[in-house]
Amino acid sequence: MFRGRFVHTVDTKGRVAIPASFRTELGRRGEQPPILTNMIDCLALYPYEDWEKLEERLVNVDPFMLEGQDLQRFMISGATDTPLDAQGRILIPPYLREHARLEREVTLAGVGPRVEIWDKTRFDEQLARTQERFPEISQQVSRSESASR
Repeated sequence: MFRGRFVHTVDTKGRVAIPASFRTELGRRGEQPPILTNMIDCLALYPYEDWEKLEERLVNVDPFMLEGQDLQRFMISGATDTPLDAQGRILIPPYLREHARLEREVTLAGVGPRVEIWDKTRFDEQLARTQERFPEISQQVSRSESASR
């Protein structure tokens, strides 16, 4: 699992260094390059094998469910292999940098099965909104967990 958060910069070529602990976890989880894709306000970096499982779930969505098609289109068409270079960096393609509005400073956040890559300011704003709503969110999550048991 990925946990913790780090602030790094995107260089002029669109490369960002992956923290050593995240690189170790990626290496432990497989030999294939990780997959980078869209999320709502950020990017998500998945170990290859985890991405394959998620992609399998996405492609098995009912083809007549329009929301499922939208999600497939959004996540799968945005996905790309992102091998780490000798300095432990990945290259973020321009279309993904544009989607997540990545300029210079980015936050890499370990969120369990994935690493999220955010514009630092947007990450800080999102975290503040979550903190403000924490009691409400935790109750909703608790209710949904209870219902699934």
